[in-house]
Amino acid sequence: MKTIVFKDLSIEHICKPRLKNSYISVNHDLKVILKTPKVSKYFIENLLLDKEQWIRKQLFKLSQNTQQKINLEDELLLFGEVFSIDIEDAQYLREKLNKLRKNSKTNILKCYDDFYKQLSLEYLIPRVQYFATKMNLKFSTIKFRKMKSRWGSCSSERVITLNSELIKVKKELIDYVIVHELAHLVHMNHSKNFHSLVENYLPSSKVLRRELKGISLPSL
Repeated sequence: MKTIVFKDLSIEHICKPRLKNSYISVNHDLKVILKTPKVSKYFIENLLLDKEQWIRKQLFKLSQNTQQKINLEDELLLFGEVFSIDIEDAQYLREKLNKLRKNSKTNILKCYDDFYKQLSLEYLIPRVQYFATKMNLKFSTIKFRKMKSRWGSCSSERVITLNSELIKVKKELIDYVIVHELAHLVHMNHSKNFHSLVENYLPSSKVLRRELKGISLPSL
């Protein structure tokens, strides 16, 4: 990784030769990240010129600490970063959108919801299994549901339910929610012992908890 200075912007450049395309994202820490295959300096300069307005718009929205919005059929929010819809991970979403017979907002939102749920299955389940093994805990099943006010829950039947919107926040926060819900398998409360258990596996849990409380998911 190296830093590129573009006008007044500082951009982190990650070169991955196996990438097929180039991608720019902006995360909640106001970091602009450029990922490319091996390309020339001239190519990078032209790409940044082309995307400059979009980059500055994202930085402004995040700096205002307002509820972040994405442009449907053009952008997506994934792991705390805003991406254009042409990234490799969005192939499933692009295919769903291309198959739409009626291009209504309701149908488009359904495609996004299906996409995030699909990614949740691929990414969140292995993370839950990883931490369950690390914490020596057993759950009965994992469910996913789009929720407005909760990131996750754990029932007395040992069912872990995760918000499919969780895939939109950065990975450190995802891990916090997972460990938090798994800890409820031991303590079905938020007692001192509960928080100690979470902190045992995530020493920065207090910081992550505060950060998670301050996040507003996009209004689509």
